[in-house]
Amino acid sequence: MFIVNVEAAIYKNEKWLLIKRSEKEEHAGGVLSLVGGKVEKEGFSTNILERTLIREIAEEVGVEVSNLRYVNSSSFLTDAGISVVDIVFLCHHLLGEAFAKSPDEVDSIVWMTTEQILDNSSIPNYLKENIKLADTLVLATQG
Repeated sequence: MFIVNVEAAIYKNEKWLLIKRSEKEEHAGGVLSLVGGKVEKEGFSTNILERTLIREIAEEVGVEVSNLRYVNSSSFLTDAGISVVDIVFLCHHLLGEAFAKSPDEVDSIVWMTTEQILDNSSIPNYLKENIKLADTLVLATQG
């Protein structure tokens, strides 16, 4: 079995919203990442990935997003050995000023350009790849 996780590549003014995960998190504590979280069991429902992502964004950083578009999916093992399927969506910032709303999950937030992310040696390669793919989608819609 897999845990299903969704993440948001939130884009605003040519920058991406990243969070520094709380040191309290059991997986990847203290690491820069995208906003996101686990999909919860709902029985029969529609748009569960998108609704989960919108809820997680509001809970973690207090903003609203629009124009959710699929970027990619991957799988990984958590630090505890749990299998996860991860789905990333490109999101455009709509309303609100991002802040570390949930201290149990988020230590801080930062807005970074694609270049700053790709040049930062402390950012994991999988996050860099997700940003590259999301940036390609942004560029395709602008051109």
